Amino acid sequence: MSITFHEQLHRGPELMGRLRVLPITVCGAGAVGANLVETLARSGAGQLRVIDRDRIEERNLSTQPYQRGDVGAFKAKILAHTLYRAVGTEVEALSTELTPANIQKLPAGSALVVDAFDNSHSRRAVTDYCTAAAIPCLHVGLAAGYAEVIWNERYRVPSDAHDDICDYPLARTLVLLAVAVATETIVQFVACGSREDRTITLADLTVGQFL
Repeated sequence: MSITFHEQLHRGPELMGRLRVLPITVCGAGAVGANLVETLARSGAGQLRVIDRDRIEERNLSTQPYQRGDVGAFKAKILAHTLYRAVGTEVEALSTELTPANIQKLPAGSALVVDAFDNSHSRRAVTDYCTAAAIPCLHVGLAAGYAEVIWNERYRVPSDAHDDICDYPLARTLVLLAVAVATETIVQFVACGSREDRTITLADLTVGQFL
C-alpha cells in the first residue's frame, strides 16, 4: 500500500501525479517553512527544495518539527534527513543565506516558490526575484494570533520598522492552521492554477478570503 494512500483517495491519481513532479522551493525552515515542507512531503510532493541558513535552537522545539538531539544542527539538513527516513522523499537542503546576490541560482528550475522567511530583507529578495522571473510565489507569514497566505501579485513586503522577528508570541495551533491553509492553496494551484489569498485569525478561528 502506498504511503500516500489516503491522499490519493482524496485527491485522485491525476492530481497526485502532478503534485509529485512539480518543483517547489520553500524559503525558510522555521515554524512555517519546516512544517510546510513536512506536510507537502507527506501529501505527495516529490520535488522539494528548502533553503535556510539557521541552526536549530531549543526554543524552536515547540513550534517546529525538530527534536532535542537536533539542537545545534542546520535546520534544512535535519529536515531533509527526517523526511527521507519518514516517507522516503528526497528533499534538497541548502543551508545557506539567500541574498539578492545569489537568489538567481538557488531557486533555479522551480515551478513554485514559497516564501516562509521571518525577515523583510529576505522576503524582499524573494519577492523581487519571483516578480522579475515570472515565477509563481506564495508568501506565508505570521504575527501574534494572525496569519496570511498571499500570492506575489498582491503581497506587500513588511517595512523594516515592522519586521517579522522570531521573538513574538506564537502558538503552534496558528502555525499548523497557516500551514494547512497554505498546503491547500498550493494543491489548488497545482490542480487548476487558482491563486486564492487567505487570512487566518486564531482568536475566533476564522479562515477567510484575503480582501
